[in-house]
Amino acid sequence: MPRGLRLDRLGILWTLYFVQGLPFGFQATALPVYLRSSGMSLAGVGLATALALPWSLKPLWAPLIDRYGSARLGRRKSWILPLQALLAVTCFAAAKVPPNDGLASLLWLVLAMNLLAATMDIAVDGFAVDVLTTRELGHGNIAQVVGYKAGMLTGGGLLVWASGTIGWTGLFVSMAVLVTLSLLVTLSWDENAVVLENRPPAEPAAPAEPAPHRRTGEILAALRRAVTSSGAGWLILFVGTYKLGESMADTMFKPFLVDAGYREAQIGLWVGTWGMLCSIAGSVGGGLLARRMPLLRVVGWCAVARALPVAGEWWLTQVDPTPSRILAVTCFEHLFGGALTTAMFAYMMSRVDRRIGATHYTLLAAVEVWGKLPAAWLSGFIAARASYATLFAVATVLSVAFLALLAPLARSHFRSQARNLPP
Repeated sequence: MPRGLRLDRLGILWTLYFVQGLPFGFQATALPVYLRSSGMSLAGVGLATALALPWSLKPLWAPLIDRYGSARLGRRKSWILPLQALLAVTCFAAAKVPPNDGLASLLWLVLAMNLLAATMDIAVDGFAVDVLTTRELGHGNIAQVVGYKAGMLTGGGLLVWASGTIGWTGLFVSMAVLVTLSLLVTLSWDENAVVLENRPPAEPAAPAEPAPHRRTGEILAALRRAVTSSGAGWLILFVGTYKLGESMADTMFKPFLVDAGYREAQIGLWVGTWGMLCSIAGSVGGGLLARRMPLLRVVGWCAVARALPVAGEWWLTQVDPTPSRILAVTCFEHLFGGALTTAMFAYMMSRVDRRIGATHYTLLAAVEVWGKLPAAWLSGFIAARASYATLFAVATVLSVAFLALLAPLARSHFRSQARNLPP
């Protein structure tokens, strides 16, 4: 009988990813509206997305997460617990920052939150790779993406909406309390027992304590072999470009709504709440499809569907952007985008070398972030120098152009599978 409270591993994953979504939800949804409403230029709003840099730089320290950790406490859990504690402290510190004249301090604290959450993400992704079987990737990535988006919904939607009552301080105190509660949940489960419980019956029993960790150089050598194998280049290009158009459009969509005359509360309700609920629904749908269809096929269909509402954001610049039209475009964009994200993450996890799970998956996840960042940074300059219409048109073209990568990736994937078939 495992020590401590027995929790389903999907519930554990959901809770851990929920925590990581809280600060990022505030940055991605609430911060652009706050900055634009405070008078910041469109270029400045776009550049503020650089606060998410820790998410793209985390491969630099990911091998340390694979290399070190407590065998007694759990090599993933021994990282997760202190990071959760530090994140809670950082949220409490943000609650002390005055919203009107503490912008610089707030931005530094948001950067610190991203650093802590990104590092936690390495350990949690490694834990997911450790405990999920191939057949569970669809459901596991529902827990991953839905948990993360539920955190974003809470941090960027519900708490921002509630801030009209609980205030700026209450918003961040609530985030800190939620992180602290998740820390108590983390204390309640035994990582070694959860990993062993998931071991297929055909495999011999293993000791409760993990085997000695390999040297960092060996981890890096295994990673080098993984990223230079046949088809790996197409995979990296595919992961790095699939959200170019979506990221470019999303970064400027909220400032577009501000300039169209809508208030922060309305935007938070449409994008941060209804949009995120649709994204969660899409993520569940994408994960269920990934359970029943080949992963790459699900990614392709979801990518085609996602391109349509990106074009819808351009359409809003050509017509009167009424609340009903905004809500329709927002919901469809988040619905199909959520399905695509879950399908893509499941596909990424299926291509990971499990021997270096945290490091390899972190690299692919970072490539996904790297692909989004240039589009986000440039979005403000394009909108300011041209127009919102031009920006959303470019985003639509990028979303459609990405589909051309499906064919070569599928060919390389099938060739790789054929080589691995038994004689």
